[in-house]
Amino acid sequence: MKREPLIQAFSQLGIVLRNIGENKPWNNFEIGITEHEYDQLISTIVRLKHHNGWFTEAMVRKAMLNIGRSLDPDSLASWCSKYTFSSQPKTVAVIMAGNIPLVGFRDFLCVLLSGNKVLAKMSSEDDKVLPVLAEFLVCFYPEVSEYISFSNRNMKGFDAVIATGSNASFLHFEQYFSTYPHIFRKNRTSIAVLNGLESESELKSLGNDIFDFFGRGCRSVSHLLLPKSYDINKIFEHIVHQGEVINNKKYGNNYDYNKAVHLMNQEKLLDNNFVLFKETEDLHSPLGMIYYHFYNELNDVHLYSEQHKESIQCKIGLNGLPFGAAQCPALDDYADQVDTMKWLNELI
Repeated sequence: MKREPLIQAFSQLGIVLRNIGENKPWNNFEIGITEHEYDQLISTIVRLKHHNGWFTEAMVRKAMLNIGRSLDPDSLASWCSKYTFSSQPKTVAVIMAGNIPLVGFRDFLCVLLSGNKVLAKMSSEDDKVLPVLAEFLVCFYPEVSEYISFSNRNMKGFDAVIATGSNASFLHFEQYFSTYPHIFRKNRTSIAVLNGLESESELKSLGNDIFDFFGRGCRSVSHLLLPKSYDINKIFEHIVHQGEVINNKKYGNNYDYNKAVHLMNQEKLLDNNFVLFKETEDLHSPLGMIYYHFYNELNDVHLYSEQHKESIQCKIGLNGLPFGAAQCPALDDYADQVDTMKWLNELI
């Protein structure tokens, strides 16, 4: 297998993902797959909500669009040029989470573009789409077929492990796979830092950082750092367009539960009928709720970030990523700040 045609294959896959993400109909064979294959994938996406209530059609399309935009041929080539392509491929077991659609795709991409073989163990919550995309990839570059396999049972015959899951899963990863070269990931969340000078557009984009995928991703913003005396009504005014999240049964149940618990405990909340805001310095907020606290000076922000650096995936806003960019990581924006490609290159 060679890297250049593999990059072209992923680039072609990116075209498919962008078209589906933008809700475009199949138009011609330049997309690389037949109309029947395209429509079958769309049918799978539409049905996903019956398998996993969090995976609405809109959210799955959004995930595919974000991934598709990252699979630009020039961007892929530039990114890969920093790393070698293995001439002696290892088999890397990739244990994938299932909290947001195609959350394991980046590891799938890294393993293959490093020249290694991927043995993917998908979450039962997110096991419908990636195998279809893998079939398309093989169609675009048949040689890659020997480098991709999926496992639903106990995995065997691998040389290294990349595993992502909850804090509880992390303990199992350590128990069963710590003797292998590994990257283990557990729960993280993201923060946004405001300075009070944000535009209306930026505040609306913050709504995407909070509510995309119903706030279930490690890159989802769950805590806001606000300047002292900031009027939080500014945020409420600019996220009102996100109110339809409450119509998702699973999200609505979380919102109702957390509201009831906090009211019974007579805790102070701000409520706009689809999300709860609570003032606290705690980092991780439950679904349907956003935590926030006020800072006096920027050094307070630095200290808070340092205190929680092992639990923060990314920072949005002041001295961080642009508002609205939380779920669109660059190719070299690695989970947990661990350079996955460098690690794969160093496998012996």
